[in-house]
Amino acid sequence: MLYVGKAKSLRQRLNSYFQDPGGLAVRTAQMVSQADHVEWMVVDTEAEALLLEHNLIKQYQPRYNVRLKDDKSYPWLALTVQEEWPRPAVVRGRKRSGVRYFGPYPNVGAIRDTLDLLLRSFPVRTCSDTKFRRHERLGRPCLLYHIDRCSGPCVGAVDHDEYDRMVSDLISFLSGDTGPLEKGLETDMQEAAQALDFERASVLRDKIEAVRAADAVRQMELGTKEDLDVFGLAEDELEAAVQAFHVRSGKVVGRTALYVDKVEDLTPPELIERILVDVYADPASGVPRQVLVPTMPADVDAVTEYLTGRRGGPVALRVPVRGPKRALLETVEQNARESFVRHRLQRTSDHNSRARALESLQQELGLPDAPLRVECYDMSHLQGTDYVGSMVVFEDGLPKKSEYRHFRVATVAGNDDYAAMEEVLTRRLTSLLAEEAGAAGTATANGSEVDGTPAPSPPRRRFSYPPQLLLLDGGLGQLNVGVQVLEAMGLTDRIPIASLAKRFEEIYRPGSSEPIRLSRQSEGLYLLQRLRDEAHRFAVSYHRTLRGKRMTLGALDGVQGLGPKRRSRLIEQFGGLAALRNASRDELLGVSWLPAEVGVAVFERLHTPLARSGPGEAKVDH
Repeated sequence: MLYVGKAKSLRQRLNSYFQDPGGLAVRTAQMVSQADHVEWMVVDTEAEALLLEHNLIKQYQPRYNVRLKDDKSYPWLALTVQEEWPRPAVVRGRKRSGVRYFGPYPNVGAIRDTLDLLLRSFPVRTCSDTKFRRHERLGRPCLLYHIDRCSGPCVGAVDHDEYDRMVSDLISFLSGDTGPLEKGLETDMQEAAQALDFERASVLRDKIEAVRAADAVRQMELGTKEDLDVFGLAEDELEAAVQAFHVRSGKVVGRTALYVDKVEDLTPPELIERILVDVYADPASGVPRQVLVPTMPADVDAVTEYLTGRRGGPVALRVPVRGPKRALLETVEQNARESFVRHRLQRTSDHNSRARALESLQQELGLPDAPLRVECYDMSHLQGTDYVGSMVVFEDGLPKKSEYRHFRVATVAGNDDYAAMEEVLTRRLTSLLAEEAGAAGTATANGSEVDGTPAPSPPRRRFSYPPQLLLLDGGLGQLNVGVQVLEAMGLTDRIPIASLAKRFEEIYRPGSSEPIRLSRQSEGLYLLQRLRDEAHRFAVSYHRTLRGKRMTLGALDGVQGLGPKRRSRLIEQFGGLAALRNASRDELLGVSWLPAEVGVAVFERLHTPLARSGPGEAKVDH
């Protein structure tokens, strides 16, 4: 099975696939080329179609469907409610029937601290079934009973009614409903004190403090007694990170983290739809009355009907736009972004992953050696102005920022990425050959002394280490430019070259017009993506710096009495050129260290029609 999908109209869905392959996305075209038949199943409602789609994907794991991967690092607090004497336990991994799950918690320490506090108020058993039966046969309890962390059901120290009441209170607390529990304990404490049963009153007081201490572990509150889940999303072309905060009675009681392998070309609404269907197919934390999402799913009615069926009651899907719920959504989205960064960097920081990536690139790209040093190049400009190039270097799969370089393109007029790439590569490789020649000459001179004077030490080498892979951001056109430069400089046999096209993550190598498509789970592809993204970031940041300086100089250069130092001081004092534009004449005249005539000249310059025209200010002829 290659792919599972749902459709209201099977004819329209199939027509969208079986057309000219040139008009399809690469992954879709690949799927259609491998398909030999179509099967379908008919259901009564769209909600049933969503559930069936989820079950089939889970069962068959089709190659071209997105995959949601649980983050197994988060532990849950599980309560075995179907056992005769239920017990809480810290668990991970797959969920089992007959068990109530609470969480997940951020780390094991947090959940164990919470459980230790709860056992002071709800002394239910935490021992394994084997240990429970052993003490039941012995007729004496374990140490936890003697330190008041267990009520002793193994020796009949507590009856079923009392034990079930403790379990019910524990469930209420873990569900976020702590108000009635605290109120009940306070009432019992007051009654015990009025009856002069001060020992029991002190025990109840300690339970109240323990409940409040455990409740303080929850660091976020919504402010209203609502049950809802909040979803946040961070994504790129290949993967997505999902965070879900579970709010019960207005308090965040747990968090779920998922990662999505985006095998399909899904829009954000389609991705949210798939996430909601999969998350609530078997929800450990239940389905709340309200679900907050960053964008509405593609088929809102079908998803709402599906969630209503899973909950057994109405469920509302909303995108909050203001207030505490919007703030909570932004917090969840921030968590998703940070989780996505950690997920991507985790593979980078792992030595074995980096080794696999380098070996994969050597094999898949047909390189003579594993590319221990990779250089990646990208260009940046704005309508042909402030043309810059960037070179980033990764050694052993890690960025080496001391080797990063910027290039200001000097010979290209207008918008011509190919010519700009040719200039940047020529300059870099010329430096390589020049430093290699200089190093060779110095090495020869160091072999002897002249008039008893030792030869000078070799100069610092900056560009004389050739890359084992030269990577260009772009497609076949950029690759052809790089090949021409290498041929012109006689480096074709020494430096392997490739280009990475961003749209479909296709890799081009010399000698073939057909791209290489690495597996989306490939560590090698992930490394190339990081290189490409870093080169793009480095180029864009430099371009913005130059553009900002040019616009500033264009606006203020030539003002009589305003030299570089005064100009910089003036912009810094007002907090930027935009703020300086908005300053009034009186505010400029009020600058104590700036002569009045200079302040007037600055105001007039910034408020002429040409100076107010935005980017065109940089083209003022002085």
